Amino acid sequence: MTDTTTIVPEIAGYKAGTWTLDAAHSDVQFTVRHMMISKVRGTFGVKSATIIAPENPLDAKIEATVDVASVNTRDEGRDAHLRSGDFFDAETYPTMEFHSTGVRLEGKKFLVDGDLSLHGVTKPVTFDVDFGGFGQDPFGNYKAGATATAVINREDFGLTWNAALETGGVLVGKDVTIELDLQGSLQQD
Repeated sequence: MTDTTTIVPEIAGYKAGTWTLDAAHSDVQFTVRHMMISKVRGTFGVKSATIIAPENPLDAKIEATVDVASVNTRDEGRDAHLRSGDFFDAETYPTMEFHSTGVRLEGKKFLVDGDLSLHGVTKPVTFDVDFGGFGQDPFGNYKAGATATAVINREDFGLTWNAALETGGVLVGKDVTIELDLQGSLQQD
């Protein structure tokens, strides 16, 4: 006999509804190996993000858009190179987009599966989500916070530019860690 019981995880403070990103309190960060010996960190500006959260959080739908031209690694020359055709080609592909395809619970860990579109290529990606919590701000807005992390291979998205080093290895690593620090607001009816 098959168990058809739907699992509804309990999340303290969770409320169903439509949540929108609070861009002033959210960041999209990335980290990639540089020269095989250190890491470069950078950020992107989020254009929009919406979460449709039904009664069961496992049925949530998430859509987000990031402005690729907003890349900031604290080095204007490097940022211009990242915007160029060698990397993001921001004029041709101005956004990075994520559309969830499912939310699942593995033990106590929430995973959000979805399609990431970057540089004209769409690939499946899974984010490991850590809820920070929920609460009312001093202005009457109900807020939620979470951190989500995923690792992608940049070459899978056509971002293949690199340079060989005299000492061996390459200038830019393949694996890129994406970390989202997000705060959202529950929309009032």
